[in-house]
Amino acid sequence: MRVTVERAALLRSLGHVHRVVERRNTIPILSNVLLRAGGTGLELRATDLDIEVTESVPADVTDAGATTVPAHILHDIVRKLPEGAQVSLETAGDGGQMTIRSGRSRFQLGALPQDEFPDLATGEMGHGFSLPAAELKRLIEKTQFAISTEETRYYLNGIFLHTIEVEGALRLRAVATDGHRLARVEMDAPQGAEGMPGIIVPRKAVAEIQKLVDDGGESVSLELSPTKVRLRFEGGVTLISKLIDGTFPDYQRVIPSGNDKRLTVERDAFAKAVDRVSTISSERGRAVKLSLQEGRIALSVNNPDSGSATEELDADYEAAGLDIGFNARYLLDITAQLEGDTALFKLADPGSPTLIQDREGASALYVLMPMRV
Repeated sequence: MRVTVERAALLRSLGHVHRVVERRNTIPILSNVLLRAGGTGLELRATDLDIEVTESVPADVTDAGATTVPAHILHDIVRKLPEGAQVSLETAGDGGQMTIRSGRSRFQLGALPQDEFPDLATGEMGHGFSLPAAELKRLIEKTQFAISTEETRYYLNGIFLHTIEVEGALRLRAVATDGHRLARVEMDAPQGAEGMPGIIVPRKAVAEIQKLVDDGGESVSLELSPTKVRLRFEGGVTLISKLIDGTFPDYQRVIPSGNDKRLTVERDAFAKAVDRVSTISSERGRAVKLSLQEGRIALSVNNPDSGSATEELDADYEAAGLDIGFNARYLLDITAQLEGDTALFKLADPGSPTLIQDREGASALYVLMPMRV
């Protein structure tokens, strides 16, 4: 194999693919990136057996061929080469080594044959559709924070993506929950999404998709089966991920429908007040108490170790007085996702889940469980 490629193009592509490679691997080949030269380009591929990322870059191919070399070392080498450099990649003989040349720099890396490199791309994808990259980014960004990190309930360790009919219209919906809070965001279902199976996209794949979608052009092609999902980005990157093999719980049951106490408050002022009073809350609990009275809301924190804090805000609230406690960090996470100037809280009592949204009928909806204070 002998191929010459621009440093900038190679570095950008390595930046996309090397992230899925774990730093520590018991299987040596999984520490490597697959380089395949042919036609007018160089294909790069990396995997951790759960996610696979592939990208092709234009290159001057003298001799076609393929090999695998350590992904993180190659990325570091290319990153440290001067801007505008041309990078030559070459293997000879038994292919046990790859030589990297650029200007007066020369490196030799140990290589493993491509035959041992795993391939996640096998198997049929039964469903496929395209959606705007901005919409996919929105679905992910507004639900990702609520993904559970508790490994025992592995079926909550991702985003549940599915279609559902709402008032006669088909919607594509993303849901994530960790048992304390729930995020649900939806959009008009794209053409071709009808009949898709509900899938749980794992947390690591979600993080990679979020990074790739920023560089990926205006639309994303999505293909899926009950066990895998494949995303093709306009920038030339393809990501394949295994899905979480489990059943997502019936989240509809925890979304309250009878919460009749309505609180509307200026979002930014509320978030800053929560942040201020939570300064003295204990790291373990982080509880902040909301005391609601007509026309106002008082936030308070009492910490036996460090003291207390209170702050009052004007608010639109006309129901009976109510004291309820929440985790301050969770409140801040949710208010950060809201897009409007105001936050609408629908409450019932101190022990029941609270509904939070921008406004009535907003496409993003959040549920937060209260804390005892």
